[in-house]
Amino acid sequence: MKNFFAVLLFLMVCVNIFAQEPSAEELLRRVDDNEIYDTIVYEGEMIIEYQKRRYVKTMRAAARGSTDSFIEFTNKEDAGTKYLKKGSKLYVYSPDIEKVVLISGHMLKESIMGSDLSYEDTVNNDTLSSRYTPVLAGSAVYNEKNCYLLELSAKNKTESYPKQKLWIDKSSGDLVHSEQFALSGAKLKEFTLLKTEQIGKRRFPVQYEMRDAMRKDSRTIFVMNKIELDKPVAESVFSIRNLER
Repeated sequence: MKNFFAVLLFLMVCVNIFAQEPSAEELLRRVDDNEIYDTIVYEGEMIIEYQKRRYVKTMRAAARGSTDSFIEFTNKEDAGTKYLKKGSKLYVYSPDIEKVVLISGHMLKESIMGSDLSYEDTVNNDTLSSRYTPVLAGSAVYNEKNCYLLELSAKNKTESYPKQKLWIDKSSGDLVHSEQFALSGAKLKEFTLLKTEQIGKRRFPVQYEMRDAMRKDSRTIFVMNKIELDKPVAESVFSIRNLER
């Protein structure tokens, strides 16, 4: 009889261990592990729908870690427009004025190419784990997916979005939706995952939608194609000289 109770107790402990939900920190690390890379090269497309008008922007892009990125627009209207992020600085080259301009201050809040993304959205690409303190706020359903709901608070007062909410798919670990808030609680942006691809060990987001809550009747769909992850990228790509070519 004693052995029976001992086995029963052991099984109850095992059930509790396996039923235990992951911590908020672990969930946030999973999101980072899927989305953070050493380098990336891709071809992209921004589909901007604003007040019943539709614009399509195409681009070639490369990035390295959280510090360096380069984008060159290739659609006819914007061909030759280039962006370079180098450390914490963001530069743009316009073929119309044939000049490199440093984007800083209030300009960082402006829209990129009329999209729902601002310049400041591209400046800080460090991991969410390093920038936010997460709290597991329970479970929720989003687009018929059972999700963990995380609430994030910024560790630094200079963060563009002091608070965020994340919906993380319980079965896949995908970040299926997120909302960004001001310190006052006003919603600023929304992100919705549309498609992922298995690239190596990652479930990488390759198509998603952004909405700026301050813009009426507006959304931007961002699509990534021909993705190469963690392959060498020449140092010359992330240079001012490359902007001016």
